[in-house]
Amino acid sequence: MNENTANINIDEEAIDSDKIMQEFDRESNTRIFTGWRKNVITGLLCSFSVYMISMALLFPNATKYTKLTTFMAFILFIGYLIFPAYKKQTKRINYVPVYDIFLGLAGAASFLYYTIQQEEIIKMSRRIGTLQIVIAFIAILLLVELVRRAVGLPIIFVAGSFILYAAIKAFTENPDKALRNLAYSLFYDVANGLFSTPVYVCTTFIVLFIILGALLERTGIGTFFVDLANSIAGGSVGGPAKVAVISSALEGMYSGSSVANTVGSGSITIPLMKKTGYKPEFAAAVEAAASTGGQIMPPIMGAAAFLMAEITGVPYATIAVTAILPAALYFTGIFLMIHFEAKKLGLKGLPKDAIPNFFKLITRNGYLLLPIVILVICMNYFSAGVSACFAILASLIVSLFPKHITKESAWRVIFPLIPIAITLGIWLPFGASKMTIAVFIGIVTCAILSFFTKDHSALSPSIVIESLHNGAKNTIGVAVACGMAGLISGVVTMTALGQLLLNTLVPVAQNSMFLALFLTMLCCIVLGMGVPTTANYVIMATITAPILIKMGIPALAAHMFVFYFGIVADITPPVALAAYAGSAIAKSNPLKTGVTATRLAIAAFVIPYMFAYNPKMLFIDAGVFDVVSIIITSFIGIYAVAAGMEGHMFVKLPWWQRIITLAGGLMLIVPETITDIIGVALVILIIVIQKLSEKKTKDIPPKAEAVSNAS
Repeated sequence: MNENTANINIDEEAIDSDKIMQEFDRESNTRIFTGWRKNVITGLLCSFSVYMISMALLFPNATKYTKLTTFMAFILFIGYLIFPAYKKQTKRINYVPVYDIFLGLAGAASFLYYTIQQEEIIKMSRRIGTLQIVIAFIAILLLVELVRRAVGLPIIFVAGSFILYAAIKAFTENPDKALRNLAYSLFYDVANGLFSTPVYVCTTFIVLFIILGALLERTGIGTFFVDLANSIAGGSVGGPAKVAVISSALEGMYSGSSVANTVGSGSITIPLMKKTGYKPEFAAAVEAAASTGGQIMPPIMGAAAFLMAEITGVPYATIAVTAILPAALYFTGIFLMIHFEAKKLGLKGLPKDAIPNFFKLITRNGYLLLPIVILVICMNYFSAGVSACFAILASLIVSLFPKHITKESAWRVIFPLIPIAITLGIWLPFGASKMTIAVFIGIVTCAILSFFTKDHSALSPSIVIESLHNGAKNTIGVAVACGMAGLISGVVTMTALGQLLLNTLVPVAQNSMFLALFLTMLCCIVLGMGVPTTANYVIMATITAPILIKMGIPALAAHMFVFYFGIVADITPPVALAAYAGSAIAKSNPLKTGVTATRLAIAAFVIPYMFAYNPKMLFIDAGVFDVVSIIITSFIGIYAVAAGMEGHMFVKLPWWQRIITLAGGLMLIVPETITDIIGVALVILIIVIQKLSEKKTKDIPPKAEAVSNAS
């Protein structure tokens, strides 16, 4: 962190981030190891990360069966060693019960059996025997138990109801082969069951981006983003809250968890907001709303975005581009509401000595952005997994640069040049066939060099190990959730449940697009209160997205609609984990924090309807004029909605002005020329009235106004 920023006493009491994460993020509720036990667990987790990187770069042609089954074998074995059976289990330090070691080995063995016997199982097809049936159900049951530990019960209830439906249907139609058909469809069918799209995408793309995110976090890019946000907005009206929005948007590019993002940046920004004058509930809500939006922030979005690319067949790079405008509108909405709140309360920004110089910051630490830039470029030419590996290599290389360059230490700049020379030396002479091998050797070279540069660069062996460790550990919860989502997807395919729901729900919607969208929104939010974003997206994409497509919404817009509302569940009461994590830092009322976060993130509840009604907002079949007009009207609409929600623009908005302002903003949502004209006219009318009012009266802060009235 910048020295000036670090000098601010952000809180009187220490913030226990680990404790907050364990309370509100189930994936952080793990056993604690020290000594040789820690070394063993760290070795296993690092081995898993190295294995996944090597599979992507050295063995890209390995069979799908090998990749997926070994991946899940690793996940189950490590998962049972790390996650205790109960959240409040007393013996959690350096203790793994014998039964958990046995369950981990049994889980790994059941998946590795599939790895070893894959050719025989492929030949048997649906004629699998009793042994294969037993192994399949053992694997599924052990996966379910690990999901309970790492993710929670709600997703099990959802998946269980689907599997129960499939079992009843199977025993009704063909009792003699019911178990065999269930075992094959749910476990051995890699196209539709447990190993279908969710686990395949997690193995191929998501795990590599999680490792990349862990590496970026450990190499200091998070602190750089906070300082960068401070240099941009720290001195403006209500500066700390705006800093929270900017930094959370930037950190969200590599943090796939709303709770982790809230706790990570919130431990700095929330205390600063409180000291500036924001109420604790508002400060926590700002961080929660901004952090939740991180999953929709290109170029590295939430894990569900990679699933979307695979399910829709749209390249991930295209999805990232289409998400730019909605993400910009989302964060602009929060930013404006913060600005109006600060104006209403008369809040100031940070003192000048606490704000880093933007140009000095970019000059000194701007190189930390290179991995993100390289990732964006690579996404246009390579697969998402290989692009992530390029970004991992770039992160390691930039971390090799000396922290401080002097005349005596100038020679140390050769260290980052070594992996570059080795990578290009292998790649260029042999062409594309050796490209992935070159990248892998470059990564290994950086890891080796970290032993020689640890005293004068940001990279050290401990950072490499911690990044690989955290990347693997953070993958477990996502992987098992993807496994459960695969089971649900398999049931829908196996039983033709999707077509049944399509034929049932479309008539219920009575060809009303708004009703279909509204019901889908409710389903996504309710399901998202207990199910992780990835699983939520898969379920809704399987069940409700086809309904929206049937009603004329383009596939990408329908899937983005589902994606958005699955994410906002993290800040929607009564189960708003990101908001509750923020309230723990701010020491505020959790429910009030969740309600405030929902109000601040109102744009997230509006934007999906905007691109559902007007897909050109996602640049679908849109010309230059269309894009320009959409951008102008959208930002005017968000401005009006934010002002109306806060009740303040240039001066306080009376109730009738708030109604007109909100009406004007909402009119701009409907993609019709007449509604755009009316909406713009209403907003301009209020702006003129507000400007005239501003000239007549001073915008007095509430406290000063109260003192004046009292005197």
